[in-house]
Amino acid sequence: MQRFLLICFILMTATGNGWTQNRGIKKRNKECPSFIYRVTLRDKQNSPYSLNHPTRFLSRRSVERRKRQGLPLDSTDLPVTPKYVRQIETEKVNIVGTSRWNNTVLVQVKDTNEMARISKLPYVALCKKVWQAPDSIEPTAIKTKYEEHFHEWDSIGQTPFGRADLQIKSLQGHRLHSIDLKGEGMVIAVLDGGFKNVNQIPAFQKVNIKGTKDFIYPHSPSVYYELDHGTKVLSVMAIQEPHYYIGTAPEASYWLLRCEDPQSEQEVEEDYWAMAAEFADSAGCDIINSSLGYNDFDKGFGSHKLWQLDGHSTLISHSASMVAKKGMILVNSAGNTGMGPWKKLTFPADAEDCLTVGAVTDLLTNAPFSSVGPTQDGRVKPDVVAIGSPAAVVTGRGSIAQDMGTSFAAPVICGLVACLWQSMPEKTALEIMELIRQTSNNQEHPDNIYGYGLPNFWRAYMIGKMKETQGND
Repeated sequence: MQRFLLICFILMTATGNGWTQNRGIKKRNKECPSFIYRVTLRDKQNSPYSLNHPTRFLSRRSVERRKRQGLPLDSTDLPVTPKYVRQIETEKVNIVGTSRWNNTVLVQVKDTNEMARISKLPYVALCKKVWQAPDSIEPTAIKTKYEEHFHEWDSIGQTPFGRADLQIKSLQGHRLHSIDLKGEGMVIAVLDGGFKNVNQIPAFQKVNIKGTKDFIYPHSPSVYYELDHGTKVLSVMAIQEPHYYIGTAPEASYWLLRCEDPQSEQEVEEDYWAMAAEFADSAGCDIINSSLGYNDFDKGFGSHKLWQLDGHSTLISHSASMVAKKGMILVNSAGNTGMGPWKKLTFPADAEDCLTVGAVTDLLTNAPFSSVGPTQDGRVKPDVVAIGSPAAVVTGRGSIAQDMGTSFAAPVICGLVACLWQSMPEKTALEIMELIRQTSNNQEHPDNIYGYGLPNFWRAYMIGKMKETQGND
């Protein structure tokens, strides 16, 4: 079961999801029986919203981002028709959320018979069960102790980047920092499963966190009580403690969005992911970091097939393929299935127009657990690679550690994407991604393991600026 892309290849065959975090003993789930259905609607008629007044449903920053890139609004930007949602709600169901990009409504019911009436509503095209409450659950919202300071032995006097030195210098990202390109003015959404102690650990107090949001049913008391996978991912970009650890975009702003359910692995998490991505769009984010991926679900129900790796056959990949059309860049982990029977990318790493990131070792050789491409329709994947075997991270206990997975290669890239785009704000999402691919070290012969290779962000900056100058002449 591929839950988080946190998987350490040493433990992968034994644990599947690679979690090393001890939680509690399982207890009976009070939600049972409970089900969530994805209700797909036929249209968006009778809506009070109009494309002529986008700031009623999108932030001004979101609208300006699209204008700057010449991207028109379309029907997928309109919210789900409120009248339809209200009518569904009268059928004694709980509305979990909606997706405007997919024109769907998530409804939670105690009795599946309730769905028979909903399926017959004239504006309902399809009802699909995407979640069933597990019989037992493990407590995740557990407070844990954290360290107030990094250890003295973690300090590296010779470099301001400390333990993160190699992972940023291998991509020439330190040269962007040297000219004060550190992500200022860029907004990054981090889609993950928990950000344990980010609100408490002193090293995170300098991070500009714009807000948090939980899309999981039922909600956690706090995203800061949950697993620390997101804590580690955020640290790779956001920490700024000279000589101990400096991330790749320490001056960017961040939204922390929880959309991965640790209690089970079911298709509804694709809906949560889509809702989180849409929120990132509406809030005006520039970049999304997603260190999540799916292919195998609990008891095999709804598990995906290799033929679906085309960027559109699954809801999550279809949604991910829309991100660039909204003017954002999606940076997504390739997955950690390279040593297992699946081997290929996990969804949504097959999405079109995104940066899919594989992992390499600290010697810049292939990490064997890193999922491979290409997509089923023949596109090169991964797009690029970065160090993820091992990567330096800051854990939910406030200590610097090493961890393995494409989960941590992705934010190395994501932070530097923010730094590069900061220097060329007039470029589109597609132009920035293509610039990164074409200045990577395997761009002449991209393959299904390294993709276009290790990016050279300094070269991307220089070439991008040179083209800017030529264009102004």
